[in-house]
Amino acid sequence: MSPLAAGLATSLAESGTTSAAEGVLFWVIAPVMVISALGLLFARKTVHAAMSIVVVMISLAILYVAQEAPFLGVVQVIVYTGAVMMLFLFVLMLVGVDSSDSLVETISGQRWIGLLLGGGLAAVLVGVVLTAADMAPVGLAEANADTNPVGVARVIFSDYVFALEVVGTLLVIAALGALVLTHRQRLTRLVGQRERSDARVAAGAVLTPLPAPGVYARSNAMDVPALGPDGRPLEHSVPRVLRIRGQERAVSDVHAEIGAEGIGSTPPERSITGEEQVR
Repeated sequence: MSPLAAGLATSLAESGTTSAAEGVLFWVIAPVMVISALGLLFARKTVHAAMSIVVVMISLAILYVAQEAPFLGVVQVIVYTGAVMMLFLFVLMLVGVDSSDSLVETISGQRWIGLLLGGGLAAVLVGVVLTAADMAPVGLAEANADTNPVGVARVIFSDYVFALEVVGTLLVIAALGALVLTHRQRLTRLVGQRERSDARVAAGAVLTPLPAPGVYARSNAMDVPALGPDGRPLEHSVPRVLRIRGQERAVSDVHAEIGAEGIGSTPPERSITGEEQVR
């Protein structure tokens, strides 16, 4: 904990009121949290909403540290911001979410239900804040005598050790249940890389990478087949979509671009002499 945060927490524990510095910190962080929370509600892109949650969590961690709870602040940053939210962003980038999906209301009347529940939650929070306005913290100095993480560890692993074990067991059961539900029973035998290679060799398929489209360097269009070492066009070098659409051009279509003497040849009048190469 920094000296400034330690001084703020000590003054709060002794007097029960916030100091001027802590008040300034709160009124700087609180608007940022409110704006970020509104961004979560009104952001059209899911990634922007996720970043708004990250800002709220980091702001909460700062307030936790100022309130002499560095353990909660570190957990807020490492577990929630650094692990849960980054995993959420990774899933968004992996799966991809269109902005139009969030505008579709799948349940009729869910917005009005959400507004009603949000209003009830706001009333409860206001009541809690007004009730706790005149309450002074008691026992903070004794609980944090050996630093806050040590005090939290003693409470968790002594008074609430049974609840901790129950929650851990539920999390393990939930993880195993997710694995069981997402497991797919394989109907056919798993074909490995060796079996696939043997099957391709037995079928006479092309084992080398496909040649690039275009006839040498004279026509690099995707709809023109490449030429093999023997000068014959390789039809499989053209993308299958173009062949299905009938947009594939034959080598003869670009014969004029290649030269009148033949495919891949250079007319005699355009041949480069040794004098031109020196120049």
